[in-house]
Amino acid sequence: MSDPIRGAALWMTGAIVSFSAMAVAGREVSFALDTFELMTYRSLVGLAIVVTVSALSGTIRQIPTRRIGLHGLRNVAHFTGQNLWFYAITMIPLAQVFAIEFTSPIWVALAAPFLLGERLTRTRLVVAALGFVGVLLVARPTLDGVSSGQAAAAGAAICFAGTAILTKVLTRTETITCILFWLTILQALMGLVCAGIDGDITLPTSETLPWLVLIGCAGLAAHFCLTTALGIAPATIVIPFDFLRLPVIAAVGMALYGEPLDPYVVLGAAIICGANYMNVIAEQRRRRTASVAH
Repeated sequence: MSDPIRGAALWMTGAIVSFSAMAVAGREVSFALDTFELMTYRSLVGLAIVVTVSALSGTIRQIPTRRIGLHGLRNVAHFTGQNLWFYAITMIPLAQVFAIEFTSPIWVALAAPFLLGERLTRTRLVVAALGFVGVLLVARPTLDGVSSGQAAAAGAAICFAGTAILTKVLTRTETITCILFWLTILQALMGLVCAGIDGDITLPTSETLPWLVLIGCAGLAAHFCLTTALGIAPATIVIPFDFLRLPVIAAVGMALYGEPLDPYVVLGAAIICGANYMNVIAEQRRRRTASVAH
C-alpha cells in the first residue's frame, strides 16, 4: 500500500471517529440542551480552537471581510443543516441519519450545473435516481408521510449540499483559516440569537460541559481530517473510506442504544453509497479527459 493511501486511511479513520463521537455527544446532551444551545456552545469551542491555532501558526491575519456576504449565506445553510442533524439523531436510529446524510453529494451533483456552471450529465441524473431509490428504502415512507426525524435528516442533507457548493466557491479566493473563522463566529452569533430569543439560555453543567467540548473538537477535527485526506489522495480512494462511517455508527447505535440493524437501511445505504461512488469515478474520468485535451 502506497504512502498516500496509508495516509488517507489514517486521516479518514480520524474523520470517522470524529463524526461518530459528535453524534454520540449530541445525543447525550439532548436531554438538557436544545439544538440552538448546542450549536452555540459547539461554535464557541470551535472559535476558541480556530483563533488559538491560527494565532500560533501566524495565519490569523488571513481573515479578510471582503466576502462576508457569501460567508453569511454559507453559514446560514450550514447552521440550519447542523440544527436539523442534531434534531434527527435524537429522533431516529443513528444509522438511518447517516444513510440519509450520504445523499448530500447527490444534491451537490444536481445543483452544481445551475450554481457552478457545470454540465448536467447523464451519469448525474442516474446517480440522482439511484439516490432517490436508496432514500425510499431507508425511510420507507407510508401514506402518512415520513417521520419528523427522517424529514430533518433529509433537510440536513440538502443544507449540507448547499454548504459544500458555497464552500467550493469560497475556496477559490479564501483560505481554510478564513472559512473556519467565519464559520465558528457567525454560527456562534446565530446560535446565541436563536437560543436566547425566548429569554432563556441553558448554561453548561459539569455533566454537559465535557460533551459540549467533545462536540466542538470533533466537529472541527472531522472536517479537517476529511479535507486533509482529499488533499493527499484521490477522491476515488477517500470516498470509500468515508462510507465506513455507516457500519461504524450502526455498531455504535447497537452497542450504546440497542438500535436494531434494519436490513432496508443497509440496502438503501448501499445503493446511496454506490451512486456516490459512481459519480466520483465519472468526475475523475471527466477531469482526466479534460487534462488530456489541454
